[in-house]
Amino acid sequence: RLSVEPYKVLALKYRPTQFSELVGQDTLVKTLRNSFRSNRVGHAFLLHGDRGVGKTSTARLIAKAINCTEKKDGDVEPCNTCSNCNSIQLGRHVDVIEMDGASKTGVNDIREIIETVVYRAASAKFKVYIIDEVHMLSNSAFNALLKTLEEPPEHVKFILATTDYQKIPSTILSRCLHFSLKKISPSIIDSHLQNILLEENIKFENKAIENISNLADGSMRDALSITEQCISHSEGNITYENVCKILCLMPSDSINKLCEMIVNEDINSLMSYIEKLYYESIDFKFILEEIISILHQTAIYKATSILKDRTYETSIQNFSKKYNEENIQTLYQICVSNLKDIEFAPNYRSGFEMAIIRILLFTPFD
Repeated sequence: RLSVEPYKVLALKYRPTQFSELVGQDTLVKTLRNSFRSNRVGHAFLLHGDRGVGKTSTARLIAKAINCTEKKDGDVEPCNTCSNCNSIQLGRHVDVIEMDGASKTGVNDIREIIETVVYRAASAKFKVYIIDEVHMLSNSAFNALLKTLEEPPEHVKFILATTDYQKIPSTILSRCLHFSLKKISPSIIDSHLQNILLEENIKFENKAIENISNLADGSMRDALSITEQCISHSEGNITYENVCKILCLMPSDSINKLCEMIVNEDINSLMSYIEKLYYESIDFKFILEEIISILHQTAIYKATSILKDRTYETSIQNFSKKYNEENIQTLYQICVSNLKDIEFAPNYRSGFEMAIIRILLFTPFD
């Protein structure tokens, strides 16, 4: 019977296998390459950054690079063919121990590490401990780790990863080499997604991928997860309209229409339109965030005459004609305040309606 290879989601299928494949982290890659070329690889690394920017992938790449059996002196990239590289990439190597700091937070969990570091690696050159979300460890666990982290045996490397390094004690920070992984820009995410979709032979609209890239908020994993969801619903063609429907988002044309009603102070049409959107399961918090973004861009436009986003050009122009600089600032503050309040409203619809009413009650002043 023929075995069917299990399906791999995009985030796993296109996980970086070399430093050159780390998207949007050029400074990090350059630093790590220089470290390996000069043979100055530290014993403890701290990788910090937002979710989905490549911390775990980078940790595995470091583990591969120091344990690759086919890599020659002066080489930086792991070979990805030897048994060490393959098993580390899959997270199955016996000498690369991955621990979740969010679930193993106690001193007893750290004591297990301390008791095993004295033993040499079974099949690799270095034994590597990767502790994810390390900031979740308890104070006693951090204290237990201190001495071992400062002077580990020569055959041991520590790689700590966190989304909130400010919660890590300074005593731990001082014992690690710090590497900051930046949020990935929408343009880089956009380009990477397009390359992946071309590789997968999936059709797409540029506007749809641009929208996904913006929604990802600097996280490549989020971008790939959203794309995966859109592929499942798109029947081989990712369109902007489908992206909005799947994620219950409002298309830009509809937001422009809503802003026009606000500028015209057409309260009856607005309330009818909001009711229509409600039964389409549109995310009202997203709409309010978009209005805030439009007001922000309007303020920039009035101050500099620079129009950054052509998507909402009509709305920016309309707001700019009706309101002066001070009015725009006031409207912006009204919307930001309501964005906080919307979480406490009975539902997002009522919170959004209150925001619209507050906007319309505002009287422009000269």
